[in-house]
Amino acid sequence: MDLQTVIEGEELEFRDVISAAASQLRPGEPRPGRDIMIAVDHGPKSRQAFDWALVHLCRESDTVHLIHAVSSVKNEVVYDMSKALLEKMALEAEQVALVKTAARIVKGDAAKVICQVADRLKPAAVVLGTRGRSLVKSVLQGSVSQYCLHHCKSAPIIVVPGKGIPR
Repeated sequence: MDLQTVIEGEELEFRDVISAAASQLRPGEPRPGRDIMIAVDHGPKSRQAFDWALVHLCRESDTVHLIHAVSSVKNEVVYDMSKALLEKMALEAEQVALVKTAARIVKGDAAKVICQVADRLKPAAVVLGTRGRSLVKSVLQGSVSQYCLHHCKSAPIIVVPGKGIPR
């Protein structure tokens, strides 16, 4: 697994973490499968979307890119918690779906950085969860999934809570 930190904006700053248990992507290595991007956080809806993607979307030759947005990559507590989450999910993806993984911790607004990373990566799909709020609440309070649905150039797959079926 290749864990990288990305800061929103033109110039990207990376903070690499190499996990001995996880596979690594090497620059220039051919990727016969698809790139699948999964936006994750510490919540159960994100976990449901991750599980759905592993079971219903990923196949052996794919590379799963885990993206986690944070307020600060310089805060060691936030970074360590995010790193632990991504390492755990990457290892699970490798063991369950037999995929390669890459993980990225991104500083900035979740909705915007998900779309920004997707624009750079150009994955076959961007998978994310949603809280299942009503349309009115989503419009008034804002929604990462709604933003990504309208702004991601890659195909967004939104996993609705309790349904297991993307909308």
